[in-house]
Amino acid sequence: MNLVLPLQAAVAAELSLVSRQTPCALASAAESLLRVLARGQTVDVQNLRAAMTDAFGGSDAEGAWDWKSAYDVCEVAQILFLRKFAPAMRARAGSSAQFLDMLGKVAALLPSHTKRSEESQSLQQFSTPIMLGFAASIAAAVSPQDLVLEPSAGTGLLAIFAELAGAGLVLNEMAEIRATLLSRLFPDVPVTRHDAAHIDDYLGVETRPTVVLMNPPFSAGAHVDGRVADAALRHMSSALARLEEGGRMVAITGASLCPENPTWREAFICLQERGRVVFSAAVDGPVFARHGTSVDTRLTIVDRVAADDPTLFPPSPGTAADTKILLEWIERLVPSRASLPPAVVALRPPSPTHRLARATSRINARSESFALPAEAVELAYEAIDGVSAEAAGIYDTLYEGYKLQSIRIPGARPHPTLLVQSAAMASVVPPMPSYRPHLPIALVEDGLLSDAQVESVVYAGEAHDGYIAGSWVVDETYDGIAAAPDDAEGAVRFRRGWMLGDGTGAGKGRQVAGILLDNWLKRRRRAIWVSKSDKLIEDAQRDWSALRQERLLIMPLSRFRQGTPIRLTEGILFTTYATLRSDAREDKASRVQIGWGATSMA
Repeated sequence: MNLVLPLQAAVAAELSLVSRQTPCALASAAESLLRVLARGQTVDVQNLRAAMTDAFGGSDAEGAWDWKSAYDVCEVAQILFLRKFAPAMRARAGSSAQFLDMLGKVAALLPSHTKRSEESQSLQQFSTPIMLGFAASIAAAVSPQDLVLEPSAGTGLLAIFAELAGAGLVLNEMAEIRATLLSRLFPDVPVTRHDAAHIDDYLGVETRPTVVLMNPPFSAGAHVDGRVADAALRHMSSALARLEEGGRMVAITGASLCPENPTWREAFICLQERGRVVFSAAVDGPVFARHGTSVDTRLTIVDRVAADDPTLFPPSPGTAADTKILLEWIERLVPSRASLPPAVVALRPPSPTHRLARATSRINARSESFALPAEAVELAYEAIDGVSAEAAGIYDTLYEGYKLQSIRIPGARPHPTLLVQSAAMASVVPPMPSYRPHLPIALVEDGLLSDAQVESVVYAGEAHDGYIAGSWVVDETYDGIAAAPDDAEGAVRFRRGWMLGDGTGAGKGRQVAGILLDNWLKRRRRAIWVSKSDKLIEDAQRDWSALRQERLLIMPLSRFRQGTPIRLTEGILFTTYATLRSDAREDKASRVQIGWGATSMA
């Protein structure tokens, strides 16, 4: 579970260490520890310090390395050990339980992560213990035909078991040092550095893993200062959206994240609209104790198969006291994986070399940009030149049925309920637009956006595409605005706004979501959704989700501490008018001065 939070000191510390903690030095230290492990000897603090000091040419007291990196090297040494000895260990073990015992003896040779840094705490860098990683791989039933995605790969303690099973790999890790380690450990595997909470948005459209193994942050969000209660759920939801039909996701989360918890039940019901929970069991805290935390965890298995009834979940066997009990439950209670579509199986050649080459070629080479979904197209519509009141069916009445008068959208469906407008409004033909929005054509053809709602997206884009006449200067409070010459220092121009004044029944939330989606697909991915009440965030998430988008991309502005920068690279901040009106307090800036995104109001 590895993510970067907006702690300037932590980020600066990591960047300063990158130049010194080179991959060669880290690999050298890990090789030294591997020789100790291969002899069956314990890696104690003394020989760990000696290995690090020798590799980096200085001690921790001199600032040559820190203990966080030392523990990372211990994890790398375990991966090297497994790569070298696990096949022989597996051959000697008569069962998975016996192999698990062997892994336990290896783990016991390494030191506990007792000297945790502020950074490792804030980034929740608690890597998966190898015993739990093995249990997760058994739960996933990884085979050589699989392409395995690990969205928060850390140092690769989950990925190594997928590799040992012969599967292809797609790895993502946001932390720079750990991503560098992954690239050295898995040189033939693509390693990206995205925010895994939105992994489905970042990866290339052709990358379709058949297995997801994940240990996401339990309560930390990228660039968010403070606790994010639904962080793990965000990661799971995005990874599930990326998973191939018939594939399996195995997630290690906090113990409380389960369908039995009333707090999360509705979220899991929504999750089962795309997949089916087939197993969920808690694991006692001591399982993670040697990795620096004693929090109870949970292993949840979700198959990308439609649930017969999203409100029904398999009963949990309870809380496993150790990994051996968990493994026994997995082997006894977890159903076999669903069959993958024949076309998917055909894309998974048995040769690891071919599979890795295919995985590499299917990864989007852009490191920090989104891929435009293949189904998102520039929407075509036809102009209707000068429709008269008679042609539009307008008569001498107070209200008239609403019809599109200036454009016709091929394939669009009429609004599901009757829309009306005043006869006076109906008598005025709207101006002819030229703006072409980007939308997934299926949303239009399936009626998720009606013709009237798509028309709103068109006219909003038409307005936002232009500027108000003149240039302006704005004071430091953002309250004072004055006209200025175009060449004045600090002069700015303002884009035109567009007001949505529809009444009940038009689906204003859906219209706002459509406008934001058009911008999202044009790579303008920072927006502010302003509403009357913070309780309406669920309505906003519902409307965004109705357009087949990740509902958790809409997050409350209140999650960010007032006065701190918002460093999200993309997302939709939901806030209220009252919040935006809040004044500056002491050294904390006003909420109005957030300087982030474009605004939509509902």
